[in-house]
Amino acid sequence: MKKLNILIRYFTLLLLITAFVACASSRKHESTGQYVDDTVITTKVKSLIAADDFLKSFDISVETYKGIVQLSGFVDSQKAVSKAGQIARSVKGVRDVKNNLIVK
Repeated sequence: MKKLNILIRYFTLLLLITAFVACASSRKHESTGQYVDDTVITTKVKSLIAADDFLKSFDISVETYKGIVQLSGFVDSQKAVSKAGQIARSVKGVRDVKNNLIVK
């Protein structure tokens, strides 16, 4: 019975250690908090672009990684490229904007 209790304790300890290591941030991956922050930024930028009468007709993709927003897609003028970048920069928490929109 003592051996079973010791085995259960070691197994529980191993599970806890595994859980902490799995949730830890590394250089290549975002922590959970950073992921949530990036998701909020992406959602805000998308909603502001969709609410803008000039930009809502374009298919603009928005991705965020560690506060850096990447815009991609096709628009019909340089004015649309500038306006989308300006909207993305206006969102709180955005560190930089990589504007990869293409004028077709």
